[in-house]
Amino acid sequence: MSAALIMAIGAQNLFVLRQGLKREHVGPVVLFCGSADALLIAAGVAGVGAFLSAIPQLTIFLTIGGAAFLGCYGVKALRRMASPDAMTVASNGDISLGSAIAATAGFTFLNPHVYLDTVLLMGAAGSAQPAALRPFFVAGAAAASFTWFAALGYGARLLVPLFARPMAWRVLDAIVGITMLSLAASLLMHALA
Repeated sequence: MSAALIMAIGAQNLFVLRQGLKREHVGPVVLFCGSADALLIAAGVAGVGAFLSAIPQLTIFLTIGGAAFLGCYGVKALRRMASPDAMTVASNGDISLGSAIAATAGFTFLNPHVYLDTVLLMGAAGSAQPAALRPFFVAGAAAASFTWFAALGYGARLLVPLFARPMAWRVLDAIVGITMLSLAASLLMHALA
């Protein structure tokens, strides 16, 4: 269940892929994503999901904040795509570790879907297990998350020959930009509905 939910292509996965392709802060980004999922899954199994569903204002705040964050990142990706200075794997577009972790935190915690997937859905499935088996459920779900992010972040290097061409980066940035703007629009429509 965890693997199926985490493998859906979204903002966080695209960011991890991009960092993996650039070979930039991959370990800390993977560790942050996996740890955040483990924490959120454990919180959901412990019953935090029921608490969060009782505060609809928090959901609206996270949705609007997430939409703004994703919209800005989408515009940034489309600007990179249109830039005549195309990126390559070896280019100097490095970001600091702090900036990479801050972006990862934004993609993780400003995405209302992370709470739906990890806290509410995984939490409901985990809390339905007998109490003695819940730690095993959390461990299995967290292991799936860590495995996915490690495979995505470190496996991206297999795509480096493809991304040696500037056009591949432009295509990736176009996909990222369109995906981020689509997700932002979807979040806003949901918040305003």
